[in-house]
Amino acid sequence: MRNQPLRRLRRRLLALVGSGALAIAGAVALPGTAQAANVLSNAGFESGGLSPWTCTGNLGSVVSSPVHGGSKALAGAVSSSDIAKCSQTVAVQPNTTYSLSGWVRGSYVYLGVDGGASTWTSSPSAYSRLSLSFTTGASQTSAQVYVHGWYAQGTYYADDISLDGPGGGSDSQAPSAPGSLRSTGKTSSSVSLAWNASTDNVGVTGYDVFRGSTQVLSVSGTSATVSGLSPSTGYTFTVKARDAAGNVSAASNAVTVTTDAGGGGGTGFKQAAPYLYLGWGDPPSATSVMSSTGIKWYTMAFILSSGGCNPAWDGSRPLTGGNDQSVINSIRSAGGDIVPSIGGWSGNKLGPNCSSAEALAGAYQKVIDAYGLKAIDVDIENTDEFENATVQDRILNALKIVKANNPGLRTVLTFGTSTTGPTYWGNRLIEQAKALNADIDVFTIMPFDFGGGADMYGNTVNATEGLKNKLKSTFGWDDATAYAHIGISGMNGLSDQQELTSTATWTQIRDWANSHHIARLAFWSVNRDRPCPGGGVTSNCSGISQSNWQFTSITAGFTG
Repeated sequence: MRNQPLRRLRRRLLALVGSGALAIAGAVALPGTAQAANVLSNAGFESGGLSPWTCTGNLGSVVSSPVHGGSKALAGAVSSSDIAKCSQTVAVQPNTTYSLSGWVRGSYVYLGVDGGASTWTSSPSAYSRLSLSFTTGASQTSAQVYVHGWYAQGTYYADDISLDGPGGGSDSQAPSAPGSLRSTGKTSSSVSLAWNASTDNVGVTGYDVFRGSTQVLSVSGTSATVSGLSPSTGYTFTVKARDAAGNVSAASNAVTVTTDAGGGGGTGFKQAAPYLYLGWGDPPSATSVMSSTGIKWYTMAFILSSGGCNPAWDGSRPLTGGNDQSVINSIRSAGGDIVPSIGGWSGNKLGPNCSSAEALAGAYQKVIDAYGLKAIDVDIENTDEFENATVQDRILNALKIVKANNPGLRTVLTFGTSTTGPTYWGNRLIEQAKALNADIDVFTIMPFDFGGGADMYGNTVNATEGLKNKLKSTFGWDDATAYAHIGISGMNGLSDQQELTSTATWTQIRDWANSHHIARLAFWSVNRDRPCPGGGVTSNCSGISQSNWQFTSITAGFTG
């Protein structure tokens, strides 16, 4: 029967609760009788292989995405008959308290020690930390720790597993301290480190990387990249070596590194880029508008699915060889550039059609490769993408992948808003961008179609301030850094809901954007940047009295 697996799951969970085996995850005290060290080997799977972990059914593998820290993680491909239990046995000391923790992602993921405590969580869209403590028996000299999923619940992921406490065995000599810790690179959200190898009487099995007093990574080699950091922030790092017996070295020299500024925050990424749509609305000559207004960037709309996970302009025109490429070439010849808008309100979109983040990243990569792009914009809207948790996460993970594969690429997300800031789905998108370490450069809101209201300047400012506050609380940024990650994309003239943004109002919005040093200013669209007073909401004019390309000229004055 189709309900049997769920019934088995419920019975198993109730049994665990009844037996007291479900420990509550939380902070635990480290052993007080010996210096704490992670006695597990290959704890972050950075070796690229499983050893010394073993997995039932040969269902474990090491993957590059999604990861919590470093560049590798464990994937356990559970089946209907196997929970993909991956375990490692280590030497321990009797009558000693140990702390076990790890980062996991998936439905019903368990962490525990054979014959002792265990804990679990369900976190299918982001990594979550599990932790517990246990005390060894009076004559216990080894312990087997494990992580596993649950029957037919899908692949789980685990990373940065730590068993803290003194190692077992007769070896009591600690390795030498790692030497010459140094930074080998940095971005707005990561720092790369390297150090000289330690020595040991038996052998060094791994290195633990600390940010301040917090251990953030365990690696087997002499280099590591710490991610998930905030822009323009100073961090201090040290490294300790450990051996098979769990002896831990003294700390290396400390190195302090300040991360780069975030997208737009002093990196030169400022984008005045109104939308240009070649699919309808009597498209104007892009280069003539550039010459008349001084605009340099266009947001080119829209990249959709031509069937499955295949990108095409409007879902029908090829990326290369057609009019779209000719227009892009002419814009670049005139000294400008474009950012493609992928998605939008309607049409067959890539997010729901690509089966995985990796596949979606491959579709984005085709667009990047077609034009050698400096930036991409995903316009995430409607119930098929924006109001869909699975597709939100797929898009964020795909952007994370292409950013890692294209150094210097800027990533932009564009989405709707309320008059006071992000909606539930906007808040979730921002929180997941943080949880998944997606490193989004610009969060652009579309402050229109609020359902009416005359004060479009006030509504826009209030919505943007709400976004700023959400970015601050989620990422821990200050005001300046949050503003540097913000974009505004308005609607010139009359909106779909008859809201009026006049040229005077748009000038106010631009001036406010400049004074707060945001990253991006756009509007929908250049096609509509022509007068037709009383013309209503149409594709080729604004519905109000204005000069040709007046909104574009105002936007060209955006400097951030």
